Amino acid sequence: MTVHPPRVSDARVRRLAATLYGYAFLSELVLLYPLYALLFSDTGLSVWQISSLFVIWSAASILLEVPSGAFADAVSRRLLLALAPLVTAAGFALWVLVPSYPAFAVGFVLWGAGGALASGALEALVFTELDRLGAAGRYARVIGRAKTAETLGVLASILLAGPAFALGGYPAVGAASVLACLLAAAVATRLPEHRRPMTAAPATSVPAGAEVDAGADPTGRDGATDEEDLGWWASLHAGLAEVHADRAVRAAVLLVAVVAAVWGALDEYTPLLARDTGVGEATVPLLLLFTWVGVAVGGLLAPAGERLTGRGYAGLLALSAVALAAGALLARPLGFALVAAAFCGFQLATVLADARLQARITGASRATVTSLAGMATDVTIIAVYGGYGLLATGAGNGVAFAVAAVPYLIVALLLVVRVGRPTRPRPAGGAQPGGGPQHPGRAG
Repeated sequence: MTVHPPRVSDARVRRLAATLYGYAFLSELVLLYPLYALLFSDTGLSVWQISSLFVIWSAASILLEVPSGAFADAVSRRLLLALAPLVTAAGFALWVLVPSYPAFAVGFVLWGAGGALASGALEALVFTELDRLGAAGRYARVIGRAKTAETLGVLASILLAGPAFALGGYPAVGAASVLACLLAAAVATRLPEHRRPMTAAPATSVPAGAEVDAGADPTGRDGATDEEDLGWWASLHAGLAEVHADRAVRAAVLLVAVVAAVWGALDEYTPLLARDTGVGEATVPLLLLFTWVGVAVGGLLAPAGERLTGRGYAGLLALSAVALAAGALLARPLGFALVAAAFCGFQLATVLADARLQARITGASRATVTSLAGMATDVTIIAVYGGYGLLATGAGNGVAFAVAAVPYLIVALLLVVRVGRPTRPRPAGGAQPGGGPQHPGRAG
């Protein structure tokens, strides 16, 4: 890890963070977000055709997630972050220029490809650059604020979509979305990237039962070990091998998938839950605003969340799950305050799970491993979609939301059991010390 004077490092960290926040905001400033379903319907698509487009979108993301992560490790993470919004912009342009089912399908493939290009590459670049500056311990708060910037971008797109549509219809909304993507690509070129061999530092073991400060360098050393750049196939193989061989990394991947996927899938159904409270259609967006504010606050709470112990992290998941179930079953507008609190907790838990994963990766294929977590999340989301459809059809949206909270309670219980179990120190050169059972999310 390169050592920089404190003032120089702080300035570079702030520059990296500011560029990241701008990129995150512009990437989500897509005015088509609140209107694309209406565009499909107005074009004449049936409900099943629209649903098939969502499947195409998810399939494209899953198929391209890991290969693109390996490509980012082999070539350039910054390059993929710049290409991602350009690919997405092409899809949006296609939608408004030649609106039709084939164009929408190709657009979703491009959108899925754009998401896959950025997924993994973003987290890997940010962690690696922070580690190079001796600031790996700031990863969770930086990524948490980036998530909040994304949420603000979504909120801005919701607010601006109506006026833009009134001025120029779908072409105006599409043009604004393409412009935001182009600006995001331009900002991505300003992200720092230093791809050179880094010297491995021996991992230090943490005594079993010791309390670990989650606000300190989460690697437990002076920086993660990133080996010299590999080719695409070697990067892919190395990433898969690390997940297969290292149980700690594998557990971190699974934790990210479960924590991020369930509430991420439920977000698509919050309008239905809001309508079930008995409010009018015009009031539904106001209730949804509660959830988005909760998500934004959750990202900002990352610095406080870093201080959570393992039991504290389990408690965060459990309390959020209870709030989600209670708010959904209440079937009243007031219940959305509880749903918003739950989403706040889940966003914070997702950021901390991501930070935990980054802390445990030691090889050069950081983006590949992170993309594996993204692919696992996408697969889990599809499973949640299927389960939700079955439950909601038979028992209603409130019950489906409440049942979806159960996996979080199970994960919280597993984390508490894992915290109470003695752990053996991992050998030097391993991904992350197996001790420190009080660290957030140390599930085996």
